[in-house]
This record gives sequence, C-alpha cells and structure tokens, in this order.
Amino acid sequence: MPLPQPPAKSLPSQEAYTLGGGDTIRIDILEVPQFSGEYQIPPDGVLTLPLIGSLSVEGLTLEQARQTISNQYSRFLKQPLVTVILLTPRPISISVSGEVNSPGHYPLVQIGEAGIARGPLQPTVTRALAEAGGITLSADIRRVQIRRRQNQGSEQVFTVNLWELMQTGNLNQALVVRDGDTIFVPTATQTTLQEMRQIAATAFAPAPDVPRTVAVVGEVTRPGTYTVVGENPERSQETLGFPTVTLALKQAGGIKPMADIRQIQIRRVTKAGTEQVIPVDLWQLLQVGDFTQDAVIQEGDTIIVPTATEVNPTELTELARANFAPDTIQVSVVGEVVEPGIVQVPPNTPLNQGILAAGGFNHSRARSSSVELIRLNPDGTVAKRTVPIDFAQGINEQSNPVLQNNDIIIVGRSGIAKFADTFGTALAPSTRIFDVLRIVDFFGIWSSD
Repeated sequence: MPLPQPPAKSLPSQEAYTLGGGDTIRIDILEVPQFSGEYQIPPDGVLTLPLIGSLSVEGLTLEQARQTISNQYSRFLKQPLVTVILLTPRPISISVSGEVNSPGHYPLVQIGEAGIARGPLQPTVTRALAEAGGITLSADIRRVQIRRRQNQGSEQVFTVNLWELMQTGNLNQALVVRDGDTIFVPTATQTTLQEMRQIAATAFAPAPDVPRTVAVVGEVTRPGTYTVVGENPERSQETLGFPTVTLALKQAGGIKPMADIRQIQIRRVTKAGTEQVIPVDLWQLLQVGDFTQDAVIQEGDTIIVPTATEVNPTELTELARANFAPDTIQVSVVGEVVEPGIVQVPPNTPLNQGILAAGGFNHSRARSSSVELIRLNPDGTVAKRTVPIDFAQGINEQSNPVLQNNDIIIVGRSGIAKFADTFGTALAPSTRIFDVLRIVDFFGIWSSD
C-alpha cells in the first residue's frame, strides 16, 4: 500500500558508525596485552572487560568507545593508550516495498573497514534496492521514501531523489540506511522511453542478463510467451545489451506484413496493481535511428502489435529489412512450375519472385497468363483471387502482390483439377495447408476453365 506523502524534510547527515549488539571489535591497550582482546558485543550492548567489569558501548562511535574505555582504565593505569578497531560489523535488517522486483525483508551485511575512528562502509538506499532485485521500470526514483523509527517511538520519513543522484552525482541522495528502516519506491505517474532506458542502466536496476518473461501478441508470426535475455553490450551498444521490444519480436518469429509498427503498445502491470500503457513507434527507429523507441522490457510485460489499416509497398520493403522481421516466410507453389513444393523466401517477397523461387513456369504446360493466390487469413477465413502475371511489374497489389506466410500459389493448365495429384506430393510436408486446400476444394472455390 503506498505511503502517504511526507512533509518536506532535509536528509540527515551521514553519521559515523555506532556500535551495537552483534558487532565484533578488538580493544588494544599499549603494553598491557593481558587487558587486550577481541569481543563480540552482546545484544544489550554491555561488554565485560578485565579489571573494570561491565561497560556499555551501545550507540557509541568507535572514537567515543575508545574514550570511554580509556577513561575507565585511567583509574588503574597511568595514561592508558587505547585503540578500538571494528573487526566485523553487525548485519542490519531493512524492508523494501513498492516498485522493486522482489519486495521483502533483507539483511544487509556492512563492509568492515579497520580503523580507530572510522567505521565500516555502511549500506545505502541504492544497495538496499539492489538487494531487493532492483527497481522496476515503473519506479518513481525521484520520490523514494525511507521511514525510520526514533528512540521515543516516533517515526521520521525522508524522501531521496535518486534521479538527482544519477544526473548530478549528488551523494547526499545516497542515504545510509539503518537497522529497521523501511524503504518504499512509489509508482511513476508518467515517464518517457528515454527515462526508462536511463533507469534500466542504473546499478540498482536488474542486470541486462536477467531473463524477462513477456507475452507477444498481435501481428507476429508466433504469438505467445517468451523468455527474453539481453545481448552482449559490445555487440548491441545502442541498447546497452538490455532485453528490448525488438528482441522479443524476433523471438516471436518477427512481425507480419500487416503489422502497424507505429502503434505498438507495451502493457505493464505495476506493483500497485494499475496498468501502464507505453506506446512504441518502431517506424521512428527505422527512419531516424531513435533507439529510445526500442524500449527496454521487464518481467510480465505484454507487447501488442496491432494490424495496420493499410501499408504501402515502400514501407513493406523497409519492414522486410528490419532486424525484427522474420528471416524467411513459407510459401507453397503448386501446379505447373519446374519445382513445385514449399519454398522459403524473404519476407515481403512479391508473387513473381515466389514463382521464380519454384523454378518458374513449366512453359510446355503452364497457363502463364494468370495464377490463383490462396491466402489463409489470421481470422480463420480463406481468400482466393486470380492474379494476372507480368514479370515486368514491380510490387503491385493488383498484378504482383506481396506474399505472406503460408500463402499458396496455384499455377494451372487447362483446369486445376488436372493436377490434383500434385497436391499430395508438393504439400506433404505441410499437413495444415493440405487440409485447408481440401476444405477449399470442398466448398467449390476452384475454377475449371
């Protein structure tokens, strides 16, 4: 549950390390080795020392502990020279919630640093976020809240701006956390693709090689759920190696010819339970090199590729060259061609090239004036059209249309029924297409001129 907005409060100064139960220290008294030794501070913070007995060091800095111990031994020794060194700092326990990948309670082990007055390298809020699996791409890192209990039972709330830390290097925003602190990362109400990319690159976000499972639906070859892993940053400098929309599209077999890449959406459910809709325009990526459009994805995202109302031939050529287009599509060419069967051709190949990929017309038998084009539509319908053939034509929807995956080109003689035996041979590897052809034949869609 989101925390209420706290009143503006200045950040606390970075204080020296204070001792408490669980710390291990070493006390050395010069030339008095029998009074020197290592001690683990009990939960109540009270040490039992030779000669002086019980002494509380709870809440004292190393320098304050040194002075307190020195004062006690000065009753028995002349000008004792005391050294206090922290050997092993105690772990602290914090809670992290909100826009992090793994909310929960975490122990943070402090990194010891030997010295008289210097304490360990104390854990900061950014380290705590990293321990919790890193922030999500929906995080509002300008308003990260830390709740801290006070001795009197009251509570202080501090707000740190980690965006300022990223942009200016203001280390005051890297607040040191204390035992019992609660960290809450709110959900951003609005963000940009550029900011999401910068957030993904922080040290307190998941690493690029962390797999992310996403759903890809719409105008892609194989809609479904995919686990996407980032690429080598040296090979993918523009994306910094992170899993992105285009990588997810490639795993889904690439986009279809009717994909509207200007209107792609990422639907993302936040930790607060709300849904964010992030528009992505991959046409801008192709045309002007806007790599921010190749948005970084995160666990649980749904990528939706809508259907374009119309696509002109120039755009189809551009899309065929995109790295998120499929490498090949499958087209069946049957009837009077040199090598009837299933051919693999690049995306957006025109019909004329599909015929040539099957060896071209069998000129002694083929009816070369026109062919039949059968298309299996995504909605389950089957469309048939007669296309006049002119090999001099460029891409043209009327006489040289762009082929789609699983299209069927039928090259006839005097009548399609005369080569029905070809179907069993040419289409044997593709049972699904053969079944569709039988259905089409059953409904009398064939002509018999």
